[in-house]
Amino acid sequence: MKTLYVNYISNLLSVADWRVEHCVELLKDGATIPFISRYRKERTGGLDETQVSQIKHYLQRFEELEERKNSILESIAQQEKLTDDLKEKIENCVDSRTLEDLYLPYRPKRRTKASIAKEKGLEPLADAIFNCKVADVKVIAQKYINDKVEDVNAALGGARDIMAEWISEIPKVRESLRYSYSRYGKIVSKLAKGQDEESSEADKYQNYFDFSEDISRSPSHRVLAMLRGASEGVLSIKIDVDADRMMDRIYSDVLRKKAEPSDSVALELDYAVEDSYKRLLHPSIENEVLKMVKEKADIEAIKVFGENLTQLLMSPPLGQKRVLAIDPGYRTGCKVVCLDAQGALLHNDTIYPHPPQNERTMAMKKISNMVSAYKIEVIAIGNGTAGRETENFIKKMALPENLKVYSISEDGASVYSASQAAREEFPDYDVTVRGAVSIGRRIMDPLAELVKIDPKSIGVGQYQHDVDQTLLKNSLDEVVEKCVNSVGVNLNTASKHLLSYVSGIGPALAKNIVEHRDANGPFASRAQLLKVKRLGDKAYEQCAGFLRIPGAANPLDNTAVHPERYKLVERMAKDTKVTVAELVSDESLRQTIKLESYVDEQVGMPTLTDIMSELAKPGRDPRASYKVLEFAEDIRTIEDVKEGMVLPGIITNVTNFGAFVDFGIKQNGLIHISKLHNKKVLLHQHVKVRVLDVDIKRSRIALELDSSSSI
Repeated sequence: MKTLYVNYISNLLSVADWRVEHCVELLKDGATIPFISRYRKERTGGLDETQVSQIKHYLQRFEELEERKNSILESIAQQEKLTDDLKEKIENCVDSRTLEDLYLPYRPKRRTKASIAKEKGLEPLADAIFNCKVADVKVIAQKYINDKVEDVNAALGGARDIMAEWISEIPKVRESLRYSYSRYGKIVSKLAKGQDEESSEADKYQNYFDFSEDISRSPSHRVLAMLRGASEGVLSIKIDVDADRMMDRIYSDVLRKKAEPSDSVALELDYAVEDSYKRLLHPSIENEVLKMVKEKADIEAIKVFGENLTQLLMSPPLGQKRVLAIDPGYRTGCKVVCLDAQGALLHNDTIYPHPPQNERTMAMKKISNMVSAYKIEVIAIGNGTAGRETENFIKKMALPENLKVYSISEDGASVYSASQAAREEFPDYDVTVRGAVSIGRRIMDPLAELVKIDPKSIGVGQYQHDVDQTLLKNSLDEVVEKCVNSVGVNLNTASKHLLSYVSGIGPALAKNIVEHRDANGPFASRAQLLKVKRLGDKAYEQCAGFLRIPGAANPLDNTAVHPERYKLVERMAKDTKVTVAELVSDESLRQTIKLESYVDEQVGMPTLTDIMSELAKPGRDPRASYKVLEFAEDIRTIEDVKEGMVLPGIITNVTNFGAFVDFGIKQNGLIHISKLHNKKVLLHQHVKVRVLDVDIKRSRIALELDSSSSI
């Protein structure tokens, strides 16, 4: 990477150049973000995952910028207009918009007013006026009257067209306007012409029928809401600025370092500036700034989505339990499945405890028989339609006291049930069975199950379908990769979907690993991965440290200690006169080790500290333990919710404007950001909320975070 780009990134992240350079080298060599941040701390000076991700983002951006620069340089050179000064400006550019500003005068164009005027031979006149080389414009304009230019006014009009285009292509002018629009402009939305404000399509945008707000202060959710309304034809959007102030600024930029213009020249320049601004610059800059605002809003929304997804994927697992899972419903019944402790489907059935069938006695009998026959330890119930009613029905049954009943989010379960992954796993079962299986499995291990579902379908973002889809996918893929690798993956039980997110593996190798495991039995060691088809040394280096083998002969195979450091740990054990297994199991032995004596050119204190930390908790899941939330028993529908009530709930989504809360009914309530009282809430956090308002007609419930913010 060019020094120019390295300096830019190092200044942006406030880290030394060499750290950026080494990180870029590792990325270009195929190393993943988790691997670099975990196992190459000495090489990068301890860059964390966020910093490595940012460097990767800028590396991709600058590679694309370089390609664009080469294309632009070639285009201008072919026009024989590439000067040394222009070439230097292009080569030193680090911003795509600035680059396009530099290229704008040389970009091939359609026929314009300016090009028509140039065809009439009026460019020298425009140049004389623009550079203040004349005193009386009408006198010089007389010289340009011919069969194509009928009179002085026509000549001056053509010159103004040319000057207007020149002005619109001055990089400094465009950059100054972009800054002013972004800093001082207002985003204005109105009900679009011909739209009925009473229509159902328009109703959800009623807050924006006559709305104005400083662009610099407009939060991402409002920007995206307005832009969605505009895309649906409900709203019209524009940027409002002080046009006179903008034109004054342009006029000053045009005259800078030029001779004092005569009155007639000043008047022509004034006309040209006004025309350039209204006809060319304002529409162009308005579109650019709206695009910039959209890009900023996208980044903020994706950040929120990523944070929520992280919290969801890192939700506490209940662990390996024999589960009875229920996907509730009314008319079509409740689909019931029984799973063993590894999540394998043992049995499925349908019960009809709710209207219209009301077969409650039969449903109770079936549930009791399944609990007994399959030694069920946990009942998991989806929280969708009829979820609360089904939970109440189950809790009223005479079931074993130690049998726990949980309400589980079923967001995304229907997506999984219709997916290729579900069809491959359960080709002989319909979507209802697959959905119930997904509900049951996600209580055992949310991470392992949710990786099978498109993150956009999980329901923890805002405006996920409106943001840049490529950026969203890349960001969410990084989130999933980060979570999977921070937890670690059991090599002998993980699905190919989970394995595909392990550092260095991907879908193809994941499939090969599962096929090898099915054909040859469980892996006895990490080293056996090298026998997997197409899994070479590089992939092994990247993935091995993140894979776990419980009960392996070498206890290090069930830790985050990388195989490249096994000899180091063995040397520690030898120096301590014990086995590796004894070193892992005995804290007092580990405390006798002087880490500084093992520092060399390859291994520093960061790695040594990580090794000792991992030896202290081999194979331990970093996620918290599972907690049960009991909803208020007497709250079952929105009609039961009254202003002033204090209710237990669980955070289901966090946005820039507030947090949504499930407290046991179909409709989630909203805690507006102003009612969070500056407290940060997390996805799946248990909270107490106070009801502020209930709008039954619009199915909206306004909440306030109670002073006892966590249960």
